[in-house]
Amino acid sequence: MTGTSNLPPAIAAFFDATNARDTERFLAAFAPDAVLDDWGRSFTGREGIARWNDTDNIGKQSHFEVTGVLETNGVHAVSITVTGNGYNGGGTIAFSLDGEGRIARVDITG
Repeated sequence: MTGTSNLPPAIAAFFDATNARDTERFLAAFAPDAVLDDWGRSFTGREGIARWNDTDNIGKQSHFEVTGVLETNGVHAVSITVTGNGYNGGGTIAFSLDGEGRIARVDITG
């Protein structure tokens, strides 16, 4: 599977909003107390995630291509290719959702 059409809506919004440079939609995908961990750098809540978004994501004109997904025990491991003015290359981002379908945790590790 490739693309975002088969992902849970909040996870699809993470990628689609980034690609569209839509910060408001990007942040709306997260639970208010969500945590984003980017290789050991932790950002908490929408304010913290907004800072990461400005310095490492939309602020770097990141563009994601989803190349695969594996869901295990409620964790969605999404394989991606990234281009933009920051990191360029492949990797995996793991997502956990809260009970309302919003992103509760993001782990960027590879």
